[in-house]
Amino acid sequence: MQWIPKPIPETELVDALEQSLGVPQLIAKLLVQRNITSFETAKDFFRPSLSALHDPFLMKDMELAVKRIQKAITAQERIMIYGDYDVDGTTSVALLFSYLKTYLDEILCYIPDRYTEGYGISQKGIDTAKEKKISLIIALDCGIKAVKWVDYATDLGIDFIICDHHTPGAHLPAAVAVLDPKRSDCSYPFDELCGCGIGFKLIQALQHHFGQPLEALTPFLDLVATAIAADIVPMIGENRHLTYFGLEQLRMHPRPGFQFFLKTLKRQLSVSDLVFIIAPRINAAGRMDHGLNAVSLLTATTLEEALPIARSIEFFNTERRSTDERITEEALQQIVLQEAENKATTVVYHPAWHKGVVGIVASRLIEKYYRPTVVLTASGDVLAGSVRSVSGFNVYDALVGCEASLLQFGGHKYAAGLTLEPEQLEAFKSAFEAQVKATITPEQQIPSQRYDLEILFSEISPKIFRIMHQMEPFGPQNMRPVFVTRNCKDSGGTRLVGKDQNHLKLEMVDTDGVVFSGIGFGLGEKLLRIKGQEFFDVLYTLEENEFNGTVSLQLKVKDIVFKSDQTS
Repeated sequence: MQWIPKPIPETELVDALEQSLGVPQLIAKLLVQRNITSFETAKDFFRPSLSALHDPFLMKDMELAVKRIQKAITAQERIMIYGDYDVDGTTSVALLFSYLKTYLDEILCYIPDRYTEGYGISQKGIDTAKEKKISLIIALDCGIKAVKWVDYATDLGIDFIICDHHTPGAHLPAAVAVLDPKRSDCSYPFDELCGCGIGFKLIQALQHHFGQPLEALTPFLDLVATAIAADIVPMIGENRHLTYFGLEQLRMHPRPGFQFFLKTLKRQLSVSDLVFIIAPRINAAGRMDHGLNAVSLLTATTLEEALPIARSIEFFNTERRSTDERITEEALQQIVLQEAENKATTVVYHPAWHKGVVGIVASRLIEKYYRPTVVLTASGDVLAGSVRSVSGFNVYDALVGCEASLLQFGGHKYAAGLTLEPEQLEAFKSAFEAQVKATITPEQQIPSQRYDLEILFSEISPKIFRIMHQMEPFGPQNMRPVFVTRNCKDSGGTRLVGKDQNHLKLEMVDTDGVVFSGIGFGLGEKLLRIKGQEFFDVLYTLEENEFNGTVSLQLKVKDIVFKSDQTS
């Protein structure tokens, strides 16, 4: 693993911030690294506020969207809320349905079947809308490239409003309104919202239109925070404000659909819990059964209504875990059999692999072979799959270069989905390998970890940790601070822990003679060299450790590098 230092912040900026805020220098450095360089920006950072949200009408077509929804309410039209089957999509549908149900009697929620329809707008969805006498479809977290299907719906007399955050294609769909900050002609000040974030901006605009207070939308922010965390969008700007209050809502008044999954949580809920506890379970519905189960869970108004759905989703999640572990093992074997260990890319395929877990499998393969990865399975008459990238490499751009061998694709810098004809598989493999080989840098081919600062153990204190805790919620562009301390040695108490004895419980001392403890998961193989009194550098974050009722600070160790390996 490469350790990459962040730029050292300017001393003048650090000193000025340290003085104006009255915080330790270490905190001032961390803030300047996050472009927080004044009292005002620090106040905005540490004191999130709903009043800091941008005017939703700054978004292109928002006025048109509100007018069309108002028309639907006035005429009591039947509308369909259409969303993707992942966390972002299902939370978006749940949010808009929960909001509009007080104004409309006839609302149909629609999530496409992952296996028979695939991602995005489908003919089946539009045909269902026609059959149900729907006159307006509001699409969330999808639709920005659905030019053909919007035209098809229009011919059937059905209007479309699209709320998406993905990169548009060459032409926008001819919808009544297209809400997407990534439109080239949209001047909205923040373009890193997730799909559910766009949905929230829509209900924020409607709330203003109806003359209702913004604060009344707080109960919906748990859905927005969950989507922001799951979609791994930057934790800055509006996303930070929305997540802050969403976490607050989840801690104090979790909706019935979340209560089952949070009942055993013994600590204060964090973004990590959304990513690792809530999101996989919501995703499991769409991966293993149907995404509408997730919508039903998230729109349940009582615990009695939510519990049976939550239990079934928990079962699906357990099934998902065993399925992705099995497929990962099969994919690793395939790479070896194909003698593809040393390629610039991974592309694996099996017709029987479960479509719902190929994205997870792609991420697991990158842990073994660190390179852009595609996992494919059969989906009807075509192949469908998920693409995952490595740090710094834009896999979406690479797919653009493979367009000739693909039926369709869409996604982000680090994750995408695609379909292709079976006979195009080898052509795609070659094109993808060539594209990646030509554009990836040597640095992007090695796992890396950026760190904030080099420090001594003496600089760590409960006060520092308390202030760092106030820097949450953490996420992309505001990650949990990572530190390096150099020239450490075992102080005598380092040992193996864990069921399989593959984790390290560290007791180490730095060059100032300060002793600190830490935990290093999966680092057990380093024990002998540490006990041999070799000097080492340690890369870590800070966390609280509770043991026998006593709370103390410890290092959560990400990596250890021995000094002798650096000089040899």
